[in-house]
Amino acid sequence: MAILSPLGNLFGRSPIGPIQEHMALADTAAQLVPDLFRATAADDWDQAGQVHKEIVAAEAAADKLKRSVRRHLPNSLFLPVPRSDLLTLVGILDHVANTSKDIAGLVIGRRIRFPESLQDGIIELAEASAATSRQALKAIQELDELLAVGFTGREVKNVEGMLKALDKLEGVTDKLAIRLRAKLFKIEGDLPPVEAMFLYQIITLNCKVADDAESVGDRLQILMAK
Repeated sequence: MAILSPLGNLFGRSPIGPIQEHMALADTAAQLVPDLFRATAADDWDQAGQVHKEIVAAEAAADKLKRSVRRHLPNSLFLPVPRSDLLTLVGILDHVANTSKDIAGLVIGRRIRFPESLQDGIIELAEASAATSRQALKAIQELDELLAVGFTGREVKNVEGMLKALDKLEGVTDKLAIRLRAKLFKIEGDLPPVEAMFLYQIITLNCKVADDAESVGDRLQILMAK
């Protein structure tokens, strides 16, 4: 359901609701990535293929909504924040969905399955990245309240607390990735070089989901500072 601000009531549908919906779709894609790795760990490629389809569908829906927001975002002095700032935020949100789709496409396209000794590690990393995305979504869901109070007062402190938690979650993903890369390094000599290369790439992409989510928080912090 779209969320309407007082300005939205005056000038039509608020742009904030669709932006929040866009982040929710991007987060849906991110939340499915751990399921993908669980399916591959179980060597269940039918299930992995189904999860891939769901991630692609979520990314496509997010992309469609992104284009709609860009087309219909009012070019008006009555927007509560600069139009360019909201467009930048939409672009950053989109990265979360795109990177999740990249992970799924690579795993399915090359039928990549992590070695047994790394299975728990890649699932844990994917879960941590998904948790970072979910925290970014929680912060974005407060955007309409921030606008309603003019980026002042208790609501700002509430969101600042969310963003600090977001930074910590992103830091967790970095630590998990370092640990997983170290384990991969120890066994990479036993793997085909191309396979090892793609395993490293998938680890990096999982970190990028968390980085993209943290960037959402950084942009929100900039909006609050204006």
